[in-house]
Amino acid sequence: MARHRRRRRRYEPSRQGSLAGIARRGAALSGLTLVLVQMISVGSTLAIARLLSPAEVGLYAAGTVLSGFIIVFTEGGLRQALVQRQEDIEDAADTVFYTTAATGVLLSLLALATAPLVGLVFDNPDAAKIAAVTSGMFLLHALMNVPNGLMLREFAFKRRLIIDPTKAVVYGVVTIAFAALGYGVWALVIGNYASLAAWLIGSWILAKWRPGQGNPSVRLWREMSRFAYPLVGWSLSSLTRDAVQTALLGRGLGEAALGQYRYGRRLGDIPKQAVVQIGSFVIFPAFSRMAGEPERFRRGFFRALRWIWLGAVAMAGLLLALGQPAVLVLLGEQWRAAGVVLMAISGVGACVALQEVAGEAMKGAGRSQRLNYLSVLELVVGIGLLLALLPLGLLGVGLAVLGMELTIAVTAMALARSVVGFTGRELVRALLPALVAAAAAVAAIATLDRLVVRSGERGTMLGVLALLGLSVLYGLVYLLALRLLDRSVVKDLLSGVRRILTRRGAGATDAGGDEPEAGGATDAAPTPPTTPPPPGSVEATTPLAPAGAVEATTPLAPAPPGRRAEQDEAFTIPLGRPIRAAAPRSAAVPLQPRVPDGPPAPARGGGPR
Repeated sequence: MARHRRRRRRYEPSRQGSLAGIARRGAALSGLTLVLVQMISVGSTLAIARLLSPAEVGLYAAGTVLSGFIIVFTEGGLRQALVQRQEDIEDAADTVFYTTAATGVLLSLLALATAPLVGLVFDNPDAAKIAAVTSGMFLLHALMNVPNGLMLREFAFKRRLIIDPTKAVVYGVVTIAFAALGYGVWALVIGNYASLAAWLIGSWILAKWRPGQGNPSVRLWREMSRFAYPLVGWSLSSLTRDAVQTALLGRGLGEAALGQYRYGRRLGDIPKQAVVQIGSFVIFPAFSRMAGEPERFRRGFFRALRWIWLGAVAMAGLLLALGQPAVLVLLGEQWRAAGVVLMAISGVGACVALQEVAGEAMKGAGRSQRLNYLSVLELVVGIGLLLALLPLGLLGVGLAVLGMELTIAVTAMALARSVVGFTGRELVRALLPALVAAAAAVAAIATLDRLVVRSGERGTMLGVLALLGLSVLYGLVYLLALRLLDRSVVKDLLSGVRRILTRRGAGATDAGGDEPEAGGATDAAPTPPTTPPPPGSVEATTPLAPAGAVEATTPLAPAPPGRRAEQDEAFTIPLGRPIRAAAPRSAAVPLQPRVPDGPPAPARGGGPR
C-alpha cells in the first residue's frame, strides 16, 4: 500500500484557484495562443502558397484523405473521457495510455497496408506513396493523448501557450525550407512530421506525467468507453463527409480545384479553430465541473454562448465582406477560386460556435449519447447537399458545407435545450443583437470596398494596408451597432478586458468578481454564494492545506440554506477527488471554520455521468 502511494505522488496536479478565475484566464490565454498560432500559420501559409502549386497542395490532401479517420480511432474518445472523469485519475490515465498506444501501432500498420487503395481512388501513384509515408504519424498522435488530456483537465493554459506556437513555428520553418529546396509536395510531409515531433516532446515534458503511476483495468476502459463512443461517432461522421467531399472534388473537378478548396477552407476555418480551441480547453472542462448544479450550469451555458457568439459572428462577417480581396492580395491571382470558397463558407465559424457550446454542454453533463443524432444528420445532409450542389463547382461545394453546418447547429441547440433548460425566446434574445450588428457592418464595409477602396486591385503592400484599415473600420461599425442594440454587451466586454489587464497574478481573484451577473457563468464553482458574504463572515485563502491538497479560496460564511455541508467544504475544482481545506491557524478576526483539521475527505461520485 505504501509503495502504491509513493507511485501516485509522482504525478502532482497543478494548483488551481476558483473556477471563475480559471475560466477567465483560460479564455484570455487561449485567445492569446490562438492569435500567436494564427499569425504564424497565416505567414507560413502565404509563403508555402507561393512556393507550391495548387496541384501539389491538392495531391497532399488526396494522399492524407484517410488521416482524420485514423487519428480519431487512435484516440477513441478516451482523451475527453479522461478530462470528464472525476475519480481514479491515475488508473484512468494508464488505461488510456496503454489502450491508445496499442491502437496507434495497429492503425499505423493498417494505414501502410491500405496506402495502395488511396492511389487507386485518385488514380495517382504519388498519392499512394504519400499515404504510405505518413502512416507513422498516427502512432505519434496516439502517444500524445494522455499528456494532452491531463493538461486539459488541469486547465494548464500556460503550457498550451508554449506548445501550440512551437508546433506552428516548427511546421512553418521546416515546410518552407524544404519547399524552397524543391521538394514539392514532400515538403508538406516532412513539415508535418517535424511539427508532430515537437508537439509530442513538448507535451510529455510539460505534462509531467509518466506511465506506471496507476493500475490500468478493463473495467475502467469499459466505463470510459461508454462516454467516448458517441464522440467517436460524431467525429467519424464529420470525417466521412470530408473524405467523400475530397474524393468527389478530386475526381470530379481535378486536383487543382481540390487545392483551391483546401486553401480557401483553411482560411475560412480560422474562426472555427478559435471556437473549438476555447471550447475544448475551457468550456468542456468547466461544464464537467458544474454539471451537478443545474442553475449554475444554465448560467454558464448562456455566458459561454454569448461571448463565443460575439466573436464568431464578427469574424464571419469580416470574411464575407473582405474574404475575396484578401485572398487576391495575400495569395495572388492564381488562388482567386480559393476566395470564392472562403466567402461561401464564411458563416461556418458562427455555426460551429452554436455546435460547440451545445455539444460541450451535453458532454459536460454526461449526455454524450445525444451526439449520435448529429452524427447521422451530418452524413445525410452533408453528402446530400454536396451531391446536389457539386455541379455549381467550388461555390456549390462551399454552400453545401455552410448549409450542413447550419443544419447541425440548429439541431444541436434543440438537443441541448432539455439538458440546459432554456426557451427559444431566450436563445433568440442572446443571439440576435450580434447577428444584426454583423450584418450592418458587412453591408457598410463591403460597399465601401467595392465602390471606393478596391483593395483587391492595389497590389500587395497597399492592399494589405487597405485591408487592415477596412478591418478596423469594420470592428468599429460592429461595436457601434452592437452598442445601439444591446448596451450591456459592450459594457461587459470593456469590463472584462479591464479585469484581465489589471489581474496581477495567475492565482489572483477579483473581489466579488468570481460570480457572474444574472444570465451568465462559466464560473461554476459549486461553493461560493451568489451574493457577497454577510456581515461578520470572512473570506480568506486558507493557508496550510493538508498534504496533497490544493490551495483554494474558501468562503467561510455560513452555508446557504438547502446546500449540503459537504458541497461547501469540498474544493471547487476536484482533480480526481474533492479535497477539504485545512482550518486556518491564525487570522485577523476570529474565524469559525466549518472544516476541522484532518485528512482529505474520501472521494465521492462514480464514473462518467
